[in-house]
Amino acid sequence: MIQPLHLILFDVDGTLVDSQAAIVGSMTAAFDALSLPVPARADILSIVGLSLPQAMARLAPGQSETTQARLVEAYKQSYHATRLALGEAHSPLYPGAREMLEQLHAVPHYLLGVATGKSKRGLDALIEVHGLECIFVTRQVADHHPSKPHPSMIETALAETGTAPGGAVMIGDTSYDMEMAAAAGVAGIGVSWGYHPPHALDRASCIIDDFTQLPPALTQIWM
Repeated sequence: MIQPLHLILFDVDGTLVDSQAAIVGSMTAAFDALSLPVPARADILSIVGLSLPQAMARLAPGQSETTQARLVEAYKQSYHATRLALGEAHSPLYPGAREMLEQLHAVPHYLLGVATGKSKRGLDALIEVHGLECIFVTRQVADHHPSKPHPSMIETALAETGTAPGGAVMIGDTSYDMEMAAAAGVAGIGVSWGYHPPHALDRASCIIDDFTQLPPALTQIWM
């Protein structure tokens, strides 16, 4: 019997890679560059997953749009420079992530994709440094969509792959990921090791604590 195609979408920061040091460092550099008070670490991590303009609006709500835009550019410059300097160590894969991606990629009726608040440049560089070029058939980035939790990224990925919402799942570490999945009518799987606490992922179908739990969780959803 021919299996129907299933689309598995991944968030990146806090789900596949541990980029918190890079994000906090670049956000600190951006605020320092404009001589503004640096937000608390917890506040910085709380906005991971949002597109940068929305993130800066939350972190610097009292600043003008012009200043927020300058913060965005300062963050991008710092993040890009650090990535060039550190390479793979800039945003290391979580333990077990590569093995899990390769295992799922080997399943003929599984299609893997990305839905991330990263820019296209940032995502492409990360995929290249980790040698994941052949893994993802669809890559949805902040350049082309409204910020999460708007469902645009998932809806576009569904259209690109010809997958129905019932045959797709979104995997992520933040409430934005789970809200986006719900808005698009797809299942959401939360991960407990990311930047939002598990209790914030109340829209998730289930929460996993280790990548080895993902394949059986997918089977359970699509039984």
